[in-house]
Amino acid sequence: MTDIEQILEELRVFNQERDWDQFHNGKDLAIGLSVEASELLECFLWKVPEDVNPDKIREELADVLNYAFQMADKYNLDIKEIMLEKIRKNAEKYPVEKAKGSAKKYNEL
Repeated sequence: MTDIEQILEELRVFNQERDWDQFHNGKDLAIGLSVEASELLECFLWKVPEDVNPDKIREELADVLNYAFQMADKYNLDIKEIMLEKIRKNAEKYPVEKAKGSAKKYNEL
């Protein structure tokens, strides 16, 4: 069992034990993901990045990943596959020779 499969299985068991599958439709998972991403952002509010509490980042990032993993599972998406595919697409949109050291969007390079 891969690390990703283990995480997904533990999330499934956790939710099944609590009968929470009934609440985990695509819409509500997306909303939950957005809420948790906002809580992650809140860690940075009114602070310089160096003053962020790493323990709080760890907790909120785990919440974001939990929702993201559950959404991938809900739609039978292979997390490794979709991540590697996205990295390849980004490499095409942001070739090193144009994007290195630049924060410009791909259509501005």
